[in-house]
Amino acid sequence: MTAFNARTMAEAILAGFNKHYRLFKQKSAEAKTLFEQENWEGIQRISAERIHMYDQRVQEAVAFIRQQDVNLISDETWTQTKREYIALLVNHLQPELAETFFNSVTTKLLDKAYYHNQYIFLKPATSTEYIDSDTPSFISFYPTHQSLRDCIKAVLLHFKWTKPFAHLNQDVSHILRAARQFLQQQGEWPLSDLNLHLQVLNSPFYRNKSSYIFGQIIHGNHRYPFALPIVFNKQSQLVVDAALFDAQQISVLFSFARAYFLVDMDVPSAYVRFLREMLPMRGNGDFYTLLGLHKQGKNIFWREFVRHLEHSQDQFILAPGTKGQVMSVFTLPSFPYVFKVIKDRFEQTKSCDRQHVISRYLLVKKHDRVGRMADTLEYSGVPLPKHRCHPEFLEEMRTFAPSQIEEKEDVIIIKHVYIEHRLQPLNLFLRTASTEEKIAAIIDYGYAIKELASANIFPGDMLYKNFGMTRFGRVIFYDYDEIEYMTDCQFRHIPPAPSFEAEMSDEVWYPVHKGDVFPEEFAYYLLGDSTIKNTLMQHHHELFTPEFWQTCKDKILRGEIEDFFPYPQSLRFNPKKLAKGLADYTDV
Repeated sequence: MTAFNARTMAEAILAGFNKHYRLFKQKSAEAKTLFEQENWEGIQRISAERIHMYDQRVQEAVAFIRQQDVNLISDETWTQTKREYIALLVNHLQPELAETFFNSVTTKLLDKAYYHNQYIFLKPATSTEYIDSDTPSFISFYPTHQSLRDCIKAVLLHFKWTKPFAHLNQDVSHILRAARQFLQQQGEWPLSDLNLHLQVLNSPFYRNKSSYIFGQIIHGNHRYPFALPIVFNKQSQLVVDAALFDAQQISVLFSFARAYFLVDMDVPSAYVRFLREMLPMRGNGDFYTLLGLHKQGKNIFWREFVRHLEHSQDQFILAPGTKGQVMSVFTLPSFPYVFKVIKDRFEQTKSCDRQHVISRYLLVKKHDRVGRMADTLEYSGVPLPKHRCHPEFLEEMRTFAPSQIEEKEDVIIIKHVYIEHRLQPLNLFLRTASTEEKIAAIIDYGYAIKELASANIFPGDMLYKNFGMTRFGRVIFYDYDEIEYMTDCQFRHIPPAPSFEAEMSDEVWYPVHKGDVFPEEFAYYLLGDSTIKNTLMQHHHELFTPEFWQTCKDKILRGEIEDFFPYPQSLRFNPKKLAKGLADYTDV
């Protein structure tokens, strides 16, 4: 091992991470140019490309180390490799990400018996509290020698977009008016000069067709977050679409049902720290994930999950709701997530296989989720304490997914699992909802379907059991095994029956080809309840016509990408048209 010792192993792993982050940063920086060019397909492309970059670099590092005889590497060398790696992270700008990369590489090289010992980073070894780069993570704007109006104008011009603002002074007036209205409600207006300034993150956040400026108003001992969405008008000029000051509304931008941001940042931990100050209701893992650093988000989630297990006593049980034909779903009642395992055998009505299901979940991971599809965390080799597993849950796994579990005396290992935020299944919600709640939920369900269609997603199985309700009453889709791209579907009318007998038969009288969809059929399983039927027919009757679906498909084929605004219409300064979805809503 003299030629390939602990130091060279540590250097090889860190070199792999440094290559990853350099490429990740290049992709993120590319978003500015694509935004200025209004190249929305390009934004979507690089967002999807970033998903695979991490795994590619891990595989490269593993392959490089495996060129040596890994079995000859002693336990002492593995321990020393970690120590050498920690030493290499002194003055590193992304040490927490590099530690996660080390774990990703090491766990592919070591037997799983080593997963919980001193050879990996179970806890962070390097503090990120005071890290910053030569280019500071945020900029401060003081109104000492200029008015607050001039400060806001300086904020908008700070990012040096190549396209001009259409009405810069008007945008500044809009922002000031929105700030005044919000701060008056907080009893903080008029503002004094006591430590008054604005702090703004140094890089814009790009997603879909918008760029976002995130910052804080500092007034004495008080901090007030703000977000400024920047969009283009029809003349390819920049406009400020809204000014968000309510923390809950800003938090919606970081919802688990939305796509990852593209942000050019040297020190991710500094951005996360700033965002946590703005939005303390969100966790570090949420922010790392929404910044596109989903592996770090997974790492933080796992640490929180292990900590929760240590301090709770309830058992893993089957999740409430209708049993899935493809997935076995379980949950820990005290932990707000569900765990989904692909069954070994599907019901006869399902024509897909395991690999198809995996491809659908990957599609969602790469796609614009437009606030309507839950993000998933994917894990392999998840150990659960056996005494915490309810017998009914164990029986389900042994019966329907035996290939996906490994049982030991005190542990059951789930070989492959998807983890999502736990939502109340829509079908269960509708059973106990009041008439008013039912109507509101069904209206939003219809908008969820329309927004997914506009984003080139056909849900496939639109039964209410495949949708969930957030705690704020927003409908989210979470069952992905039958989704297809709209552009791969053929939307057809049901032809007239040749006879009464044919119409009454259990067999269809018309040919059905792969990709064929007959929207008129939706009525058979969506309109059983009279309140639901009246609501859907009043607000979303077009969902039952092929013309609606074909129109959406034609727009997509023409390259038209819809606007989706993750904030209430009432906050928009110049809404030329209604956004998809409810006029005002709150999200998770």
